[in-house]
Amino acid sequence: MFSVLYDMIISQILVCALVAVVTAAPDHYGPPPARFYGIPGAYSGPVIPILKDEREGPDASGVYSFEFETGNGIKREEQGAPRGPSGAVAMQGGWSFTFPDGSPADVTFVADDAGYRVESDLLPTPPPLPAHAIAQIEKARREDAAAAALSGPLLCPSDYLWIPLR
Repeated sequence: MFSVLYDMIISQILVCALVAVVTAAPDHYGPPPARFYGIPGAYSGPVIPILKDEREGPDASGVYSFEFETGNGIKREEQGAPRGPSGAVAMQGGWSFTFPDGSPADVTFVADDAGYRVESDLLPTPPPLPAHAIAQIEKARREDAAAAALSGPLLCPSDYLWIPLR
């Protein structure tokens, strides 16, 4: 009786093991799926060649530069060097690429002790000032120039009062 029970348990274990092996087997064979930045199954798209990749520095004084260009027209370049007593790095550079509609994108920048300044036709610009606002600014500018030409030292209203002493 013990051996029959033992045989049934062994049979059930073998059936369970066989079911586990069958369900764990891959349902397809072939190359593994593409990986994008190490994420399994994420599509990475076509491989874009690097046409140019030049890098220099930073050297002992902190000067550096780099430039690269890809096969799909992306370009990036930058140069930088420490400036001033604090050694803050002043840099300039830019990048360019082509939008899917074929229009070009060009961006240049300068970052130094005066801040970060970007130039590009892609950046929004404010609408032009109306004529009355320009006229008001010019009037204020003329008044400031006239006041600066007439005044020497700063005067206060009491300087204009003359009271004769008796």
